[in-house]
Amino acid sequence: MKPHWIAALLTSLVALPAVPMAQMPAGVTTAPSATNIPTGNPEGVARMQNRNSTGFPAPQTIEGKPIETRPPELADDHPVFPGETRAPYHATAPYNVSVITDQLKSPWSLAFLPDGKMLVTEKVGNLRIVDVGGTISSPVTGLPALVTRGQVGLLDVALDPNFAANKRIFFSYSEPVHDPNSTLPKNNIAIARARLDESAGALTEVTVIFRAKPSLPQTVAANQGGRTAIGRDGNLFVTIGDRSSSPPWDMAQRLDTDLGKIIHITPDGAPAKDNPFLNRTGALPEVWSIGHRSEEGLTIDPATGQLWETENGPRGGDKLIKVQAGKNYGWPVYVHGIDYPGETIGEGIVESSGTEQPVYYWDPVIAPSGLAFYRGNLFPQWKNSVFVGAMRGQMLDRLTIDGDKVTAEEPLLVDLHSRIRDVRIGPEGAVYVLTDDTKLLKLTPK
Repeated sequence: MKPHWIAALLTSLVALPAVPMAQMPAGVTTAPSATNIPTGNPEGVARMQNRNSTGFPAPQTIEGKPIETRPPELADDHPVFPGETRAPYHATAPYNVSVITDQLKSPWSLAFLPDGKMLVTEKVGNLRIVDVGGTISSPVTGLPALVTRGQVGLLDVALDPNFAANKRIFFSYSEPVHDPNSTLPKNNIAIARARLDESAGALTEVTVIFRAKPSLPQTVAANQGGRTAIGRDGNLFVTIGDRSSSPPWDMAQRLDTDLGKIIHITPDGAPAKDNPFLNRTGALPEVWSIGHRSEEGLTIDPATGQLWETENGPRGGDKLIKVQAGKNYGWPVYVHGIDYPGETIGEGIVESSGTEQPVYYWDPVIAPSGLAFYRGNLFPQWKNSVFVGAMRGQMLDRLTIDGDKVTAEEPLLVDLHSRIRDVRIGPEGAVYVLTDDTKLLKLTPK
C-alpha cells in the first residue's frame, strides 16, 4: 500500500489540468535524488531537556549566543552570507502578558477596528468581533460557503484603508469548487470583499474578487497560503502556497499557475498595473514573485512600505523574505533543509543562480506564521524589531533588524507552550498575539 502522502500527490497530479510549462530554472526536480539523514548532536540535545508540547527543545538564552543549538536538518547546510541564520540572543524589555480571551476556536487572524474592537477569524469558519474586555460576538453572518479541514478554512482578514468611510473588508478562505469533470471535491484559495455592518453583526455585498488557479482536490489541505497585506496604494498582496506533498512538485517555479506565488491585485481583483509578468506569454498577470512554499506571514513595513514574508520550509529552511517584484525565491530549486521522509530535495543545494536568498532562515524549523514590524512607542527597546509567530517553536520570535540584516534574536512567550498563529501591533503600541488554540493575548511593558 502506498503511504498516504504519495496517494494524495498522485491524486492531485491526476486532477491537475494539463497546462504548458512556463520558464523554469535548471535544477528543478519533482522528486528527491538521494538520501541524506543527519547524524545529529546528542550532547547538544541533552543540554536542552526542557521541551514544549511538540517536542521542540527550549531555546538557549545565553547573551550573545544563538538560541538554536541543534544541528541543521540538512547535514551540508550553511549560510550563504554572514548573519543569514542563528543570530545571537539579546534580551531586551520585560513585559506583561494579559489574556483578553481564551474562548476562541482556532483563531487565525485579527484586524483592528476604528472603535478599538477587533475582527478575528476562526479557521473553523467564523468571523467574530472581540472587544478589549474579551467579550466575543456571535459569528458574523454573511460568509460564503467554505471548506474547513486540515490547515484550511477561514483565513486572513484585512480592512480597506478607507474602512472608516466605506466599511469594506477583505478576507481569504478555502472555497469549495464544483468540477463536473472530476469525482473528487475540490477547493482553492479565494479572496472576497464585503461591507461590515458591525451593529447588525453581518457582512453585506460579499463579492469574490479572486480565485487561485488551478483548484485541487480537498485532500490536498496543506500549504494553502492565504495571508493578505494591503500596500500604500490600496492594492492587495496575497500568498498562495504551493500545496505540495512529498516529494515536492515544481509548481512554485511555473508562471502559468498561482501555486507557490505571491500575487498582486487591485481591490476589484484585477492584476495590479505594476506587476512584473503582465506582458509575458504563458505567465499569469497577477503574479508578483515566485518560488515560495507555504507562506504563513505577510506584512508591509509601515516605515518603508516594503513587503516582507515568512514561509515554512519542509524539515528545515523556514524563511524570512524581503519580497521584490519578479524575483524567484528558490523553492524547490534550493532549500536549507530536507524532505519530511529524510531525503534531500532536488540536488540538495542551498543556493542557485537566478534565485534569491532569504534575509534570514531557521534550520531546524520553527514553523513561522504571523509577521509584524514594531514601529510603535510603547516599547522603545523593540524599535526596529520584527515579530514572527512560531507554531512548532511555540514562541513569539523577536528579531532585531538593521537594514536587511538580522542582528539579534529573542524568543518570547516560551513558557506558554502555545503555537503562535498571528501577531499584530495595536494602534497604541501593544503587541497582540493569537495562539493556535483559543487565546488572544496582549503584551504591554512591565
